[in-house]
Amino acid sequence: MITPHRELEAELLQVMRQALGAAGFIGGPMVKDFERAFAHFCESRYCVGVSSGTDALRFALIAAGIGAGDAVVTVPNTFIATTEAISQAGATPEFVDIDERTYNLSPAKLKEFLEKGCHPDPERREGKGAAARLISRRTGKRVAAVVPVHLYGQPAEMDPILELAEQYGLVVVEDACQAHGAEYFSKKQNRWCKAGSMGRAAAFSFYPGKNLGACGEAGAITTNDEELARIAGILREHGQPKKYYHDLEGYNGRLDAIQAGFLKVKLAHLADWNAARRAAAARYQDLLDGNAAVVVPYIPEWARAVFHLYVIRVADRDGLMEDLAAQGIGTAIHYPIPLHLQKAYTSLNYATGDFPVAEKVAREVVSLPMFPTLTVEQQKRVAEAVMRCVSGSASLQASGVGK
Repeated sequence: MITPHRELEAELLQVMRQALGAAGFIGGPMVKDFERAFAHFCESRYCVGVSSGTDALRFALIAAGIGAGDAVVTVPNTFIATTEAISQAGATPEFVDIDERTYNLSPAKLKEFLEKGCHPDPERREGKGAAARLISRRTGKRVAAVVPVHLYGQPAEMDPILELAEQYGLVVVEDACQAHGAEYFSKKQNRWCKAGSMGRAAAFSFYPGKNLGACGEAGAITTNDEELARIAGILREHGQPKKYYHDLEGYNGRLDAIQAGFLKVKLAHLADWNAARRAAAARYQDLLDGNAAVVVPYIPEWARAVFHLYVIRVADRDGLMEDLAAQGIGTAIHYPIPLHLQKAYTSLNYATGDFPVAEKVAREVVSLPMFPTLTVEQQKRVAEAVMRCVSGSASLQASGVGK
């Protein structure tokens, strides 16, 4: 099997030679070229390259004015970088439960939280027609933003989320770290919208295993907001609009030129790689179809997922993983413990049962092999092994969850 890195070896080595020849390793033309290309790919006006997806989300929140005294709403079934960024911006994470079919933020649960879990800010003095500003009953913090996570490469249901955000004056920052190239059909706009183009800003990770991965750490912010892009660009450079002039106390969060060059090379292939992932996902759907003991990914008509991961659900997840491992088939769990139950967040005082859907899903999910060069034969072997293992297991689809 020829990996993408081996296939692109000559072009990637040329990036190295270019950087070595110019002695340009931080900033410069390679970073700017990639930023322009990725902004265009995401159908956004601006892209700010940074050192990781975590920095991308943190800088986006800070640049949007989120900080101390604010609460930011997100989901508990995501990688901790989502909430690390919220906390490191000075805000407090607030969780809402997920939709059991998409595993993404439930607009209905978000609405319930905003209507029942909050009360109007008594100190708000804006004029007639201004969006209501809410205070969380749980934390006493001002609810200032929402971070929908496009989990596993499938976009969240953005129209109702954006409508609620507009109603209550919330900043929307997309966590698109797993969703490079995913699309959402907006009925409001009557068109397909790229992940990273719908909120006030979005964060992407280019960790090596992502659909668009660097050969090290890297990330980016996309936005249509010129001022947010300007502030984010200053934040990544120690608060400098130009060298040794510090308008803000910032961070060392720059995108390396070599990584930007690698990403520019690989970006040209991303659409084809995503198409290969979609084709592989469709094959998995067909191979696993009809077994009530397996819940395959649900793809709503408004989503074009890019399948960063192909995640199924089974009742005996651990037994399945052990059985597949014995046959030399690798699997993983994304993510085994919801964030509200992690030791790192005991201070938030959540408990088991607070988000029952996320907790149920966390007990059942397992990620099967998924990459652009996955072959039909490899998938048949995986699917047959899954079918043998779950044969006779109880149905997970009685409630309509699944296809």
